[in-house]
Amino acid sequence: MAKERDAESLSIEGRSVRVTHPDKLYFSKQTQFSKLELVRYYLSIAPGALAGIRDRPLVLKRFVNGAEQEAFYQKRAPAERPPWLRTVTLAFPSGRTAEELVVDDAAGLAWVVNLGCIELHPHPVRSGDLEHPDELRVDLDPGPGVSWADVCTVALEVKSFLNEVGLTGWAKTSGSRGMHVNVRIEPRWTFTEVRRAALALSRAIEKRAPAIATSKWWKEERHGVFLDYNQNAKDRTTCSAYSVRPLPDARVSTPLEWNEVPQCDPADFTVLTVPERFAKLGDPHAGIDAAVGSLEKLLELADQDEVAGLGDAPWPPHFRKTEREAKRVAPSRSKSAAKQPREKMPLLVIANSPDKADALAGLEKWKSKHPEAAKHLGMEDVLVDSMRGRSSTWTRIRVNLRNVPEALRPAEAPDPDDDPTREWRNAHGSKRAVKKKGR
Repeated sequence: MAKERDAESLSIEGRSVRVTHPDKLYFSKQTQFSKLELVRYYLSIAPGALAGIRDRPLVLKRFVNGAEQEAFYQKRAPAERPPWLRTVTLAFPSGRTAEELVVDDAAGLAWVVNLGCIELHPHPVRSGDLEHPDELRVDLDPGPGVSWADVCTVALEVKSFLNEVGLTGWAKTSGSRGMHVNVRIEPRWTFTEVRRAALALSRAIEKRAPAIATSKWWKEERHGVFLDYNQNAKDRTTCSAYSVRPLPDARVSTPLEWNEVPQCDPADFTVLTVPERFAKLGDPHAGIDAAVGSLEKLLELADQDEVAGLGDAPWPPHFRKTEREAKRVAPSRSKSAAKQPREKMPLLVIANSPDKADALAGLEKWKSKHPEAAKHLGMEDVLVDSMRGRSSTWTRIRVNLRNVPEALRPAEAPDPDDDPTREWRNAHGSKRAVKKKGR
């Protein structure tokens, strides 16, 4: 076996970028793809990738051991970095600040990929104005068992509605099971106002396609495709165009022409196919920066919703509660619900893993092991949660056994059972218990 090289230097537009451990496999299951090959992938589509991140603060989601291992988020720019990489200082809802990287060219792109950034996570603001987003993001997130056809149908409904309110949407596959529609807007509204506009849009699409679209934040109320308005809250990021996702086939979040949406298959877009597509077709989102629109009509719709009794919807849990926000508690756990005898749902955790594909494989393994129980599950009874700890993420899969006869309900440990935050939570939980006992 040939010895792996320690590093390889690349000359990119007059700058030297050192790729460490270039032969290290970042994908080794379905696709065999090394770290250097990943860097070369990004260089092959650099104009498209840079269009999504240029002049924007970047959160570094680092897979230092490859796509099949745990990732961690790094907001602060590394202290050791090339002098030609610039930074900006962001303020977060918590009151803390961080100096984040801004990548403007192909050399900077290669440098962050060398850090293990398989996917790219830019904020929706430009470096010159960090408080006013220039992009509204529509994140279409299908629930378990929801078809890709339904995702495409909702995306086309979003396009039509955006056109009616004077905005232009640009569709791309998420690189996983969903789809993103990005909208360039004038940078004159705050994050709170942009989120409010996104919520109004989500509710409008829910009214237009009630059978397959939902704006409901609580998973127990959702069905079909969830339009995640909270992706527009400050400090939230989504993967940008041409980002590679940590799936076995090295799938890519790929910009689409709208006429491609009805028949496209997200599995067709991978690190092996997208460079050729880009060379042949160019970037379908090349005109996005010229299609800047106003949020005024969406905000008028938000005003109408409030008059009709629709107040603010729940925010992510780490945000401060707003004045007009409803109770930030799941409907089944609210005090009004508690007045009635409440049945505790028989939820069973069947998989925990930093690798979503492994967690989903655990779900299929559980179904094969318990076919009689599995046949009683509806698609809404399978809950796939993306869990985020202090610096790591993992996928938790639960099944609701409410429709499974008690005699058929299995009880066993999750498989796989790799929660990367368990050790930290157990340690800090013990410390809290000791403090409480000493009071």
